[in-house]
Amino acid sequence: MSDHLAILALAAACSVAVGLVATLARPVLARASVRQTFVAVALVALLGCVGGLLAAAKAMFLRDRDFEVVLLVITVTAVVSLAFAMVLAAPVTRGSRGLRDAARDLGVRGTYKRPAQTPTTELQDVSDELAQAAERLAQARERERAMERSRSELIAWVSHDLRTPLAGMRAMAEALEDGVAEDADRYHKQIRTEVDTMADLVDDLFTLSRINAAALRLERTTVALADLVSDALATAEPLAAVRQVRLTGHAQPGLHARADARELARVVANLLDNAIRHTDPGGTVSISAESDGDDAVLAVQDECGGIPEDQLDRVFDTAWRASTARTPGTGSHGGLGLAIVHGIMKAHGGDVTVTNVDGGCRFEAALPRE
Repeated sequence: MSDHLAILALAAACSVAVGLVATLARPVLARASVRQTFVAVALVALLGCVGGLLAAAKAMFLRDRDFEVVLLVITVTAVVSLAFAMVLAAPVTRGSRGLRDAARDLGVRGTYKRPAQTPTTELQDVSDELAQAAERLAQARERERAMERSRSELIAWVSHDLRTPLAGMRAMAEALEDGVAEDADRYHKQIRTEVDTMADLVDDLFTLSRINAAALRLERTTVALADLVSDALATAEPLAAVRQVRLTGHAQPGLHARADARELARVVANLLDNAIRHTDPGGTVSISAESDGDDAVLAVQDECGGIPEDQLDRVFDTAWRASTARTPGTGSHGGLGLAIVHGIMKAHGGDVTVTNVDGGCRFEAALPRE
């Protein structure tokens, strides 16, 4: 029994020696290809077995003829096993190369085409991760393009909305300066109105910049939505009277929300302003505040005739307007009002949506109720 243990110990020592040498060579294998790594692993296993068997054979004092037979068998077995190891490694090698090429295309062209073969679970996982990364990159590029379109439209609209009143103010100032103004008081009043309009536009731009920079600070208090609706109707009544639009509203009694009263009032004011300006004379704009599960919903419905279905998903984009005609006085907020509404509601943890209804549109701003 002791002889058997000695032989086993000698065989194990030879295998361990081979393994230690392979471990010391691991830094070299770190720079090897997949094929070379497979060959190295197979060689380590074979050399460990061969070394252990040869050491055991020597320890058993085999005759030279028997030892030559053992050596021949071991050599043939090792060569055949190594050949099969290389055959088995070939699909993995091709799969890794295909994955490498696909990853390179993703980096250069931004597109990812799955390799024809992913022979191992790990390579399949890498391929799936790259496919998801490609999808996220495509979405990010689309968002970037959308933001760039919004920025371009914003610059165009704001430039127009500033240029038009500035041109009018310059003409009125020159008339006052030359003393040819027939009604100086009216000119002064009109200049003041234009200044207020531009100040509102600048304020909207500042608010939108804070929203986009996630720098909008909310001072949350308990807001009675019935009071909010009542105040909003009173504020919007002069504009509605000028536009000959009828205002109606109601609120569920005792309905409250935890929100920034000033910003929430701005949401309602922007929605009412948008609805009144796009409703023809004789039409009706209504506002309501109702509970819907855990949410409080502020709804504004107009009679604007509806929004084209292909434009509904752009309503809350920066600088979007229902009409492409840059006609002074057809809108307010430089096309920023609904974008501000969307940003404020998101900051409150809520949302705002728009749908076409019979004869007009319905905007619903929902936020958690208290």
